[in-house]
Amino acid sequence: MTQPLRIGLAGLGTVGTGVVKIVQRQAPMLAARAGRPIEIAAVSARSRHRDRGVDLSGYAWEDDPVALARRTDLDLVIEVMGGENGPAKATTMAALGSGKHVVTANKAMMARHGQLLAETAEANGVGLRFEAAVAGGIPAVKALTEGLAGNAISRVMGVMNGTCNYILTKMEATGAAYDKVLEEAKKLGYAEADPTFDVGGFDAAQKLALLSATAFGTQVDYDRILIEGIERVNLADIEHAAELGYRIKLLGVARKTRSGVEMRMQPCLVPAHSAVGQLEGVTNMVVFEGDAVGRITLSGPGAGEGPTASAIMGDVVDLARGFVLPAFGQPAATLASPTPANATGEASYYLRILLTDAPGTLAKVAAALGESGISINRMRQVQHTGGAAPVLIVTHETGRDALDAALGRISALEVCREEPIAIRIEDV
Repeated sequence: MTQPLRIGLAGLGTVGTGVVKIVQRQAPMLAARAGRPIEIAAVSARSRHRDRGVDLSGYAWEDDPVALARRTDLDLVIEVMGGENGPAKATTMAALGSGKHVVTANKAMMARHGQLLAETAEANGVGLRFEAAVAGGIPAVKALTEGLAGNAISRVMGVMNGTCNYILTKMEATGAAYDKVLEEAKKLGYAEADPTFDVGGFDAAQKLALLSATAFGTQVDYDRILIEGIERVNLADIEHAAELGYRIKLLGVARKTRSGVEMRMQPCLVPAHSAVGQLEGVTNMVVFEGDAVGRITLSGPGAGEGPTASAIMGDVVDLARGFVLPAFGQPAATLASPTPANATGEASYYLRILLTDAPGTLAKVAAALGESGISINRMRQVQHTGGAAPVLIVTHETGRDALDAALGRISALEVCREEPIAIRIEDV
C-alpha cells in the first residue's frame, strides 16, 4: 500500500506539537516502517494564531474539531485535547462514526467511555488506540495485547504518576516537607497549579482502570477503584519506612481474585530493594504477572511532549500498516461485566497514631487493635511534641475490614489527637 495515511490532529498543546515534530522530522523513517507515507493533512485547536514553534502552514485548519473529524480527506484522527466529555468525546465519536481510525492520549475519556468507544470503533470497522493514555512512553497496552497475549494475567501493578513519585522521592532525599516539595514540583512543571488530580491519585487510577480492563478482559470500571492520595504522607512516615527497609510509593494494583477483580490506587510501603522501590523522580513503572511468562517490568517516562507523542506515533504506525486490533485486545462484546472483589486481600499495615502523652494510652490502642482481631508485629514511640506522642505500629497481616474497624475504635478514643494514618505494606 503506497497511498499516504492522512491524519487530522485535534489539539495543538504540548503533546500535539510533539506529534507534529515527529511527523515532520522523521517522515522517511515513518514511511519505511509503516510501508506508506504518514502525513498530517488538517489540524484543529482553540487559537489559530498562537506561535507553537512548528510550521503549520501546510495543513488545513478547522476551528471546530468535530468538523475536522468529519472531513472526507482523512484516514485517522489523533485526539489530544483532553477532557472526558465535551469536544474530545464528540470529536472521537464523529471520527469513528465516519469510518476513521482514532488514536487518543485521553485517559479520562477512555476510563469513562471506553466501552462505548470500543463498540463504536468495531461497528465501523476502524481502530481505536490509546497507548499514550496509560503510561506515557511505556508500551504497556501493546505489551498486554500483543507480547503477553498468551498469558493469563493475575496481577497488574505499578507507579503511574510521575508527580507523586517525584514528591515522595524528593521528600526522602532532602528531608523537605510535603508542601515545600509540592511547590517545587509546580515550579518545575511536574505538578499543575491545582495538583489535586495528581496527588489525590485520580490520574493514576484512570490509567489503572484501562490496564485492568485490558489485562483481565473486562469492561472499564473506574468508579470501583479504591483511591487514596499521598496528601497525608509526611516525613515521619517516609523516615520510619526507610528504617524498616521500605519506601513509600503511590502504587496501583489490579488483581484477579476468586470473587472478582480488586483494584486500588493508594500509598504503599514497598521493599526498598525492589524494582518499584528503587524508582526515582518522575519515572513510571508498570509490572505484569502472567501464568506463562512470570513477571514483566517496564519503566520509562510517564508524561511529557516526547514520550507521549512517541506512544501516539507507535499506534499511528500500527494502523498505517493495517494492523487493527480491538481496543482492549478482544472484541468489545466479549468483555465481561466487571465484578469487583468483595474485599482486598490480607496484608500488613503501617500505622501512625498521634496520642495524648499520658500513662495507659498505648494499652488502649493495643486493646482497640485486639478487639478487631489485629496483632502487633512491632511498635515504636517517637519523639514527643507539645504533649502529644506519635506512635508507629506495624501490624501482622489483616483484612481491610478488620483494619477499618480498628481505626474507627482508635479514632474514638479520647487519647487519640487526630485521625490515624494507615499505609498498606505491599509485596512487590
